[in-house]
Amino acid sequence: MLELKHITYTVSTPEGEQTILNDISIDIPDRKLIVFTGPNGGGKTTLAKVIMGLVTPTGGQILFNGEDITGKKIYEIAARGVSRTFQNLKLIGNQNLIDNVMLGQHTKFSTNFVHSILRTKKEREEEQRALEFCMSVLEFVGLDKKWNYLASSLPYGEQRLLEIARALCTDPKVLFLDEPAAGMNPSETAELMENIRSIRDTFKIAVLLIEHDMNLVMNICEGIAVLNFGHVIAKGTPEDIQNNPE
Repeated sequence: MLELKHITYTVSTPEGEQTILNDISIDIPDRKLIVFTGPNGGGKTTLAKVIMGLVTPTGGQILFNGEDITGKKIYEIAARGVSRTFQNLKLIGNQNLIDNVMLGQHTKFSTNFVHSILRTKKEREEEQRALEFCMSVLEFVGLDKKWNYLASSLPYGEQRLLEIARALCTDPKVLFLDEPAAGMNPSETAELMENIRSIRDTFKIAVLLIEHDMNLVMNICEGIAVLNFGHVIAKGTPEDIQNNPE
């Protein structure tokens, strides 16, 4: 379980201190599909950055399976099983699909630079296991037949799937998807909904969505937290949120 306890994040501006996140407490249970939603500027992406170690909260704690991961480095958090995609695509366009997703395995290797130079048996075995796992993930998202295509050659919807595949290749226990439907047409969004459900069920992980598309949100999630101006103004089931006047 991922637990956020009284998370606060403030920044200094010429006008004084500005509070971006204000006393946020949310639990993300194992194998659940939870959504953060709310207007632009509500604090959703900042909260994801705090959890992933991109910024350090000025108050509160982040617990993952009982361990305090507040302020840990990005790679340390990823190695523990928390991964994410980005609101804007972060693919390496001039590399092929398998090279892009293999990057997700970097925290799983026990070999080092010397092993790579000498091409030791241990290094070759680890690389082969990683390759087989990453190919299985590409197959899961329907991109295995294009493993040698350049990432930049894919249509937008498939680039989104490739970024999700790379995050899955970290073998996460919690997967953040930051506005995965952004820029997608209705048919791509419908397909994405099915993929997200399948990810949760197949990989048996918690999925946390940051999303504005309320059709997507209401159709697939089990819990919703609504952020506005850095506050959680409502949380509960989709039905709770639909009936909440605020």
